[in-house]
Amino acid sequence: MKRLFILLFSIAVLQSCNRKLAGTPACISKKIEEIKSQAKWNPPAEINEYEYNGKRVFLVSANCCDQYFMLLDGTCNSICAPSGGLTGGGDGKCTDFYKNAKHIRLVWKDPR
Repeated sequence: MKRLFILLFSIAVLQSCNRKLAGTPACISKKIEEIKSQAKWNPPAEINEYEYNGKRVFLVSANCCDQYFMLLDGTCNSICAPSGGLTGGGDGKCTDFYKNAKHIRLVWKDPR
């Protein structure tokens, strides 16, 4: 009985994870797998979905200090870096991001 409970619980957790990634572009899923193959980032990696300038975009956190948070489109083309870097202000190409972007969801956060 205990084994059955563990099996059912594991299946429920996996289905929950799959639902969370449902609708996520393939390249973002690939980016998640790339990050998971690396040593744990500090702070832990996360990817958030936003609507920005009428488009669906994904903000990928930085691996460490003084690195850019990269904003990607649905095919993983780099749009800009709204934050991070030496000054913390990003690359200056989308200075209105945090003012105008609408947060949709947390796509993934490294649980390690």
